[in-house]
Amino acid sequence: MAVLICACQPNKNARNGKLKVVTTTGMIYDAVINIAGDSVEALALMGPGVDPHLYKATQGDLKKLQEADLIFYNGLHLEGKMGEIFEKLGRIKSVKAVSEDITTSRFRASELYPGTYDPHIWFDVSLWKEAVKNVHKNLILIDDVNKAYYDQNAVSYLNSLDSLHLAVNAAIQEIPESQRMLITAHDAFGYFGEAYNIEVKGLQGISTLSEPGLKDVADLVNLIVENEIKAVFIETSVSKKAINAVVEGCKQNGHDVIIGGSLYSDAMGPFGQFEGTYIGMVHTNVQTIVNALK
Repeated sequence: MAVLICACQPNKNARNGKLKVVTTTGMIYDAVINIAGDSVEALALMGPGVDPHLYKATQGDLKKLQEADLIFYNGLHLEGKMGEIFEKLGRIKSVKAVSEDITTSRFRASELYPGTYDPHIWFDVSLWKEAVKNVHKNLILIDDVNKAYYDQNAVSYLNSLDSLHLAVNAAIQEIPESQRMLITAHDAFGYFGEAYNIEVKGLQGISTLSEPGLKDVADLVNLIVENEIKAVFIETSVSKKAINAVVEGCKQNGHDVIIGGSLYSDAMGPFGQFEGTYIGMVHTNVQTIVNALK
């Protein structure tokens, strides 16, 4: 897709006096509205069930991006097909990766692609706090008139994330250690596993661009059977075909494993619902995991 970039003037005060903020994922959108409230006009390009690894910007998306005063994306190659767009837009307006100021020592290095990192940083709540701080900082840089309001909201939201982090840690401890293994469609939950002491296995790699082979399925089946794992999980933004193959493989090996539920991984639930908020998504995921494995 050709990317048409115009030297657009800032849109603040053009219609309703509100800063226009465009985000890629729902998680970033949620951070923006928790800090900026109704003082900005915010939208997310990627809604429920959308896989950011595979997402391609539409002509409508390009128009929204060109009209924005401030653009937030995840970075770390999560939005792999949109990198060129962000690079070009960054020459004429404020385009920020929420991961850009976080020290690389906090990232999980990719085993397959040297020099790259796991982009799913929102699954460690304490790490996602750093992304939220980046959102806060960049909102103030472009709209310092509302600094006091943004500061107040950021303190409140970051405190809520501290409480969430503690709640997740406590909930995972309810799972017996022998069952503390989270098996999902792709390797999105690595940060979650490291932060909350649960082993994580994904059938696909960090990106859903990779395809699991027969050996990947067979190896996972053997792992589940050997450890007598009770449940595996599908994801709302990833096809369940491969996980169903794992369940069938376990059955053929004399072990019944159930689908423990559907987890929100690269996308949140519907906007306007509890699962359509970052805190609600994390709570819902954790409850699904604990209920299936304890």
